[in-house]
Amino acid sequence: MALKKSLLYAKLWQSCDELRGGMDASQYKDYVLTLLFVKYVSDKYAADPNALIDVPPGARFADMVAAKGDKEIGDRINIVIGRLAKANDSLNGAINLADFNDEDKLGKGREMVDRLSRLVAIFEGLDFGRNRAEGDDLLGDAYEYLMRHFATESGKSKGQFYTPAEVSRVMAQIVGLDRASSAMQTIYDPTCGSGSLLLKAHDLARSRTGHDLTIYGQEMDNASSALARMKVLVVDDRCCPT
Repeated sequence: MALKKSLLYAKLWQSCDELRGGMDASQYKDYVLTLLFVKYVSDKYAADPNALIDVPPGARFADMVAAKGDKEIGDRINIVIGRLAKANDSLNGAINLADFNDEDKLGKGREMVDRLSRLVAIFEGLDFGRNRAEGDDLLGDAYEYLMRHFATESGKSKGQFYTPAEVSRVMAQIVGLDRASSAMQTIYDPTCGSGSLLLKAHDLARSRTGHDLTIYGQEMDNASSALARMKVLVVDDRCCPT
């Protein structure tokens, strides 16, 4: 049975509670979504040698679980993420932006060990093995959930971070993607942010016309670009925003 969104959102809220006090609320996503991504690809692809994402031993969520309670847990989590990024060129610079050994944000000594151990345990209880990959925008849903609840808390507008799903669908219809006439056509967003508009636009074109259009995106903000790449890789392997 696929993971229910209500359970996912409850886990996201719980993980944000663990991060409170050490960082700006708008930074929760950098840590939460990285852990969520590693857990998702580990559940989906670790046992598949033909998967679009290579999840080798030493780069899996299970390796983070093994680090719980260890005084070097922050460094060990960074190593796991670094190995996953090294095994997949498209993930380098995308999933290894957050520092899980940052004492200013996560605490020192036992405080960091306990906080990260609890954080890993929250995601340990999830199972994405039965969730479909294609068209499954769990990262996008998680991102929008975090932005809805924590963007305004940090004094920022939600519009700075993502295009709401409703707006994405309307824009895709306005530009006529439901009338795409060839699979050779492409979709391009010069300011793609986290990629939500691109993915919604592609889904509309495919569902209405059957054409699998290639998508391209550019984004100057490193964190947003990184998330867009993670989302595209989880949903499909056709492209990566630059």
